[in-house]
Amino acid sequence: MGTNLLTLFWAWLALSHSLYVSRGVVSASITTPLPDLYEASVIELQAGLTSGQFTSVDLIKAYFARIEEVNLQGPMLRAVIETNPSALQEAAALDCERLTYGPRSALHGIPVLVKDNIATVAFEGMNTTAGSYSLLKSVVPNDAGVVKRLRKAGAIILGKANLSEWAHFRGNIASGWSGRGGQCTNAYYPNADPCGSSAGSGVSASIGLAAVTLGTETDGSITCPANQNNVVGIKTTVGLTSRAGVIPISEHQDTVGPLARSVTDAAIVLSIIAGPDPNDNFTMAQPMPVPDYTMALSNTSLVGKRIGVPRAVFLNDSMTGNDPYVNQVFEQALETLKILGATIVDPADLPSAYEIYESNNETVVLDVDFKVQLNAWFNSLIANPSGVASLEDLIMFDSNNPMLEEPAGYTDQSILIESQATAGFNASYYQSLAFDMELGATRGIDAALKMYALDALVLPAPGYTTVPAAIAGYPIVTVPLGFYPENITIGSAGPETVYPAPGVPIGLSFLGTAWSEYSLVSFAYAYEQKTQTRLQRKAYAAAIPTTQLADVIGK
Repeated sequence: MGTNLLTLFWAWLALSHSLYVSRGVVSASITTPLPDLYEASVIELQAGLTSGQFTSVDLIKAYFARIEEVNLQGPMLRAVIETNPSALQEAAALDCERLTYGPRSALHGIPVLVKDNIATVAFEGMNTTAGSYSLLKSVVPNDAGVVKRLRKAGAIILGKANLSEWAHFRGNIASGWSGRGGQCTNAYYPNADPCGSSAGSGVSASIGLAAVTLGTETDGSITCPANQNNVVGIKTTVGLTSRAGVIPISEHQDTVGPLARSVTDAAIVLSIIAGPDPNDNFTMAQPMPVPDYTMALSNTSLVGKRIGVPRAVFLNDSMTGNDPYVNQVFEQALETLKILGATIVDPADLPSAYEIYESNNETVVLDVDFKVQLNAWFNSLIANPSGVASLEDLIMFDSNNPMLEEPAGYTDQSILIESQATAGFNASYYQSLAFDMELGATRGIDAALKMYALDALVLPAPGYTTVPAAIAGYPIVTVPLGFYPENITIGSAGPETVYPAPGVPIGLSFLGTAWSEYSLVSFAYAYEQKTQTRLQRKAYAAAIPTTQLADVIGK
């Protein structure tokens, strides 16, 4: 398209958009209050868009303003690495499409923030770096598989969320820190640990910096940020959501899933991003058809269900390192599950629990996979101006650029170095891979489910809860459980961060076998609707953005 044609196209789009705005706003806004973006649901936002109360352009402007308020000024939460310079144009086009053809899906025109290890095409104007300067201005060959699904559904990629650099697979470094993004912090207590690696995704969802967000989990990286930021997280079965175009740790454990303010929103997003992708062979084995996870949302879903409590190891504070308060609120949750009609089978221990606690097999697998897959990632890039082309180069790049990648307190590269020392897919690797599946699945989660005839397991999210599901490749759905009390002893979590701390959230995790997301979503929903824990406490005052839709409509 020539320059003149392109100019005419954008002029037509602007005119169409102004006609759309003038046509719709008045009728809807008289009767329906605008949604509060701190808590706004996808359904509320979609209703406002459909009625013409506001536009997707309005939403983008409002979310951009909210990010600007708290990200690099005020509380400096550092939850977002960059915003999408094409978002407003994309929103205008989707507004016009809505007017002409109606919405494509529940996510049409909805802004979604994605973790900075999930690829987006470079010509749109954003980087894909896993938080590392070594990938700044690198050019990926295509959108990630999950981003393609989001775009097809009409969602708008709002920006890239900060994360623990390399998805927390660099070294002994505080959660939520990356070279490019700096130290992300929690919105519920000043400088509290946001957990990681999907730190920015969790923080952004928690205070309405986006409608919904995407994170990734290899072991804990969706579950833990959901847990510590008062949001819902779905760590999927390996192979339910595509990892194509996601900067990897391990194809055997990596997953992509939503972080959202409600189980409903998370279910809407999961229904869109789940499904087979020829670019990720693991997804081709999933049962078909892909469920509509919103059909699982029932207040009575726990009636008659058997929910097991694997106490050995996972509820032992001396092994998990959890503050005793975590188990106190967990015991209250068990009573709530009983009220909701569940039979609590307690204990329902994993036969392999103590072996999981002692095992080093996960480290062996991840170290080998990371080197092989990261080298393949570098090789797949169309361009990478830093010149880094391998894990070995990356280690050298960090050492040669300490101002960018090794500031005081964030210098460790021990995991990268350990991974670089591996020798590929040898006998010990395959032995560890097989033993992981045996410990996590065969003698772990599946054994407990079968022995006690269970529908699911339930645990507090902090501690070792994520490990069996990680090594088995099994799902976890996490919902808000409670908040640390005002008199909690504040602990150190890093050079700049603290944990636990007063008012910092705690999550509840439902675990199951492969492809059991539908059931887990239903159980989490029933618990969420009964307790409404998320609504019991807000972020600290300075961390709550003030911009609302009313501030941007018509401006």
